[in-house]
Amino acid sequence: MKPSIASKLAQLAERLDEVTRLLSSEDATRDMDTFRKLNRERTEIEPVVELYHAHQACEADITTAQEMASDPEMREFADAEIKSGREKLEQFEIELQKQLLPKDPNDDRNVFLEVRAGTGGDEAAIFAGDIFRMYSRFAERKRWQVEIVSESLGEMGGYKEVIARLVGQGAYSVLKFESGAHRVQRVPTTETQGRVHTSACTVAILPEADEVGEVELNPADLRIDTFRASGAGGQHINKTDSAVRITHLPTGTVVECQDGRSQHQNKAQALRVLAARIKDKKESEAHNKLAAERKSLVGSGDRSERIRTYNFPQGRVTDHRINLTLYKMDHIMDGDINELTNALMAEYQAEQLSALADER
Repeated sequence: MKPSIASKLAQLAERLDEVTRLLSSEDATRDMDTFRKLNRERTEIEPVVELYHAHQACEADITTAQEMASDPEMREFADAEIKSGREKLEQFEIELQKQLLPKDPNDDRNVFLEVRAGTGGDEAAIFAGDIFRMYSRFAERKRWQVEIVSESLGEMGGYKEVIARLVGQGAYSVLKFESGAHRVQRVPTTETQGRVHTSACTVAILPEADEVGEVELNPADLRIDTFRASGAGGQHINKTDSAVRITHLPTGTVVECQDGRSQHQNKAQALRVLAARIKDKKESEAHNKLAAERKSLVGSGDRSERIRTYNFPQGRVTDHRINLTLYKMDHIMDGDINELTNALMAEYQAEQLSALADER
């Protein structure tokens, strides 16, 4: 194990002892905010320290086996123990390195999913609807809640644009590599010659801000317009100016929300989406500076970057960032995308581990 990693682990073990003592003291619950923070810290570092102690125990077992190997009668047994121990040690070290990788502070957050039709006219809108359904079905499989915030329907079906809030533990950690351009190749239902068409939609995955206050929104920078909602919804939604459009003047970001039953609900939801977009913009700028120095294997997450192709005639889905092709179109379009999301996360972790290994 590298000395730098061993040093970090030793410090974490000391810190766990310190946190445990603080939580066991008589004054521990006097300040409940501090008590909760200490509990969270212990929950985060305890599994790492347990793994570290298992690593130390494995090292001790190898040392004992090496001492036994000097006895001719025990050599065969000792050699087998040494070999087994070293294999375990290697696995412990890989797991410990993963545990020490920098944590993304957004990983546990809910997300806003935005899907927009791109090139391809009506077929692009239909495909945007298919992609939105794919993510909705995936969310259902995860037992996440799906709340549509805003939608603009396509003339032949699907969506010109749809925004939804996905509520579930770790939603961002699972979906954060889905941002980008998704391309489809298939024969549209409107095509009479049987020709394969290519169209696209863009996907944006935005981590939800804990509160709107997490992103500073100066009221002077906001223009808020109300208007009569369109589309389905009955008499109420069509007869009152319940729909809300908020424009963030410094960035030109515009958010509309009309699915709520009241102007108050729509304004609150629009502010949440606006905060998430501004937060994402700031973090993307910081990420792009970092990516310029060392490009991520899973891409920049740029909305214009083509990340995946869905080829219906061949029944294959290809993720271009990691050269993964799966021949299970029906399952994927029905929301079974675990294989894709897991592969992207594994590639990302491998890149981080490589960077950690390069550190001096």
